[in-house]
Amino acid sequence: MTPLAELLASRIRRHGPLPFADFMRECLYHPLHGYYSKAESTRFADYYTSVDMHPIFGRLLARQFAEMWEHLGSPAEFMLVEAGAGVGRLAGHILDFCAAKIPAFYGALRYVAVERSAARIEQATQRLQEHGHNGHFAIAIEIPSRIPVGCLFSNELMDALPVHRVIFQEGALKEILVGLDAGQFVDVVAPVSTCAINDYFSTQSIVLSEGQHAEASLEACDWITEVGRRLERGYVLTIDYGHRAAELFDDHHTRGTLLAYYDHRVSENFYATPGEQDLTAHVNFTALELWGKRAGLDSVGLTSQTGFLLALGQRNEFADLYDDGQSETERVQARLQLKTLIHPEGMGERFQVLIQQKGAADSNLTGLPALHG
Repeated sequence: MTPLAELLASRIRRHGPLPFADFMRECLYHPLHGYYSKAESTRFADYYTSVDMHPIFGRLLARQFAEMWEHLGSPAEFMLVEAGAGVGRLAGHILDFCAAKIPAFYGALRYVAVERSAARIEQATQRLQEHGHNGHFAIAIEIPSRIPVGCLFSNELMDALPVHRVIFQEGALKEILVGLDAGQFVDVVAPVSTCAINDYFSTQSIVLSEGQHAEASLEACDWITEVGRRLERGYVLTIDYGHRAAELFDDHHTRGTLLAYYDHRVSENFYATPGEQDLTAHVNFTALELWGKRAGLDSVGLTSQTGFLLALGQRNEFADLYDDGQSETERVQARLQLKTLIHPEGMGERFQVLIQQKGAADSNLTGLPALHG
């Protein structure tokens, strides 16, 4: 057993089986033993993100944020809040590009990186100290209580928020808890631990089939509700893999979408090495839209990462892809990295981009091409 497994086993012995959401939260975010609480040096053994491919991802995001700033009237201060900022790699790509290529926007930019891991906060602080000294970058462990005008965004955060596991059995929703048997973590089917689970499915008119597994992302609903409360005027941009509810809970997902990642291998062994493997579930964009609407966030649109990046890049024929002085070989390599980001069989179609807004007069954003023309 890992150190975290010992702690979780002891908790179950004392208090009985745990909701999977509690188990997942500890596995990912325990202050000492959680997967995302550790320094990032070990993370690359498990997965890569769009940010790791090429700075073009952050550069095109910067173009979209600058357009949002313009739509909001080019305010003197624009708060850009990145939830789940990690070591600040994406923040660096965005801030470096804005400083070099969009100086007017950079002058108004107040970038807040939200990160709870002490190890990663230290790494981000070192990486971005120049922007911090200039007053354009700060780190916080929580989303600011007020975002007067700006944008809150996340990249591959929502899939890592804890979920409840359920199964539809004998005509009723049951919850799959985490129990202990002979020193091993096991599934325990029990009545749902909170009526919020039933509300989650009924609000979206979701009816599961007999024996179907699914996840209820209650924490994502709470998260978007709180974001809507704190954002006074501006946008929320979410990038992640997932679907709207009709597709997420269809016959192709009868086992649910929860997966474990360890050393580039994917499995359904959720209880192996707690704290040392990643746990993710597909994002339910319908839930984000519905609960966001309750909090004053209107949906602007949902598109694929392919459509989003292509629309932004084509405005200047992807000139942002290249650095000054690059050789042709380096430019070819950059184009190959871009292809990974936008190719339908790579990251391009697996990842979706949801944009919501509050109090924005103009929501005709370049990154949402389906809404144009």
